[in-house]
Amino acid sequence: MDPRARELVQSLGLAPHLEGGFFREIFRSSERVTRTSSGEERRALTTIHYLLPAGSFSRWHRVRSDEAWHFGEGSPLELFQCGPGETAIRRTVLGAGGDASPVEIVPAGCAQAARPLGGFTLVGCTVGPGFEFADFRPLADEPQAARRIRELDPALAALL
Repeated sequence: MDPRARELVQSLGLAPHLEGGFFREIFRSSERVTRTSSGEERRALTTIHYLLPAGSFSRWHRVRSDEAWHFGEGSPLELFQCGPGETAIRRTVLGAGGDASPVEIVPAGCAQAARPLGGFTLVGCTVGPGFEFADFRPLADEPQAARRIRELDPALAALL
């Protein structure tokens, strides 16, 4: 692991994340909101530090809330998205400078995956309504969605 990435894991108190990389929740709102679609109550907002070292990736998954990715440090990150009914996988680069964007939004329910384009990438991920693991779905557990990723871009199936 890159020495700076190792330092960030230690100094930020990051732990392994089930989708890949390392994370630590840094905020969970005390405010609660109710989803209009289901009536479920959630925290208004949550945010994490999320670090992907070289060779790791965020596996294809979906979250039931909107998620904002904020670039923090390191190399750019390639973020993939594929919403329901879309016929292509959208690729964006999260980073500082050039054609990279410092912030990218993944709409609720959209399939997403990511990988660093260099030694490591540190981002912040903010979810609203707040993240709950009950709202997290790996695409590997959704055969039809996994098959769709394989059909749209077989090379990106490695991120399942």
